[in-house]
Amino acid sequence: MYITQAEPEIAFLYRKYAPGILAYVRSHITSQEDAEDLVAEVFLAAIENATFASLSEKAKQSWLWRVTRNKVIDAYRRSKTRQSVNLDHAAEYLLEDEQFSPENAALRQDDYLDLYMHLHQLPAHQQEILRLRFGQELSCGEIATALKKQENVVRVTLSRSLNLLRKLYQRTRGEE
Repeated sequence: MYITQAEPEIAFLYRKYAPGILAYVRSHITSQEDAEDLVAEVFLAAIENATFASLSEKAKQSWLWRVTRNKVIDAYRRSKTRQSVNLDHAAEYLLEDEQFSPENAALRQDDYLDLYMHLHQLPAHQQEILRLRFGQELSCGEIATALKKQENVVRVTLSRSLNLLRKLYQRTRGEE
C-alpha cells in the first residue's frame, strides 16, 4: 500500500493497521462497540500528537501499537472500578422490577378483591373445597377423605367451582 496524493497519511495508516489493532483490542475487550471506539481513540491520539507526523512509518507503527496497548490497559483498569451491566440482563431485571411496581401491586390488589368477592358468591360447600384445594394445598383424594365425600364428587365440584368463578370474573371484566 502506498499513499496516493488524494489519501492523507493517517487514512493510509488507518487502512493498513486498524484491522490488526482492532483484532488485538477485541481479544481483550468483550464489546465490539467499545473495541471500535478504542481504535478510533488511538488514531485520534495520533492526529492530535504534534510529533506523530514527523516519525518514520516504522516508528508510527510502534507508536500506534504502544498507544493501543496503553488504552487497553486503561480500559481494563476502568472496568475494574466501574460497574457495567450487560443490557440483555438489565432488560430482564427491568421486567422483574416492573412486576413489583406500585401500579402492578395496585392492579393485583384489585384482582384479589374481585376474586374474594366472587368467592363469596359461591355456595359454602364449593368455597370449602376451593379453600382446602388451594389454601391448604390438599389433593382431591385428601379433600374427599376430610369431607367424607367421594373423590369424583370433589373433582366435579372443584371443576364446576372454577368454571363458575371464571365466568363471574369474565363478566365483571367485560370479556364475554
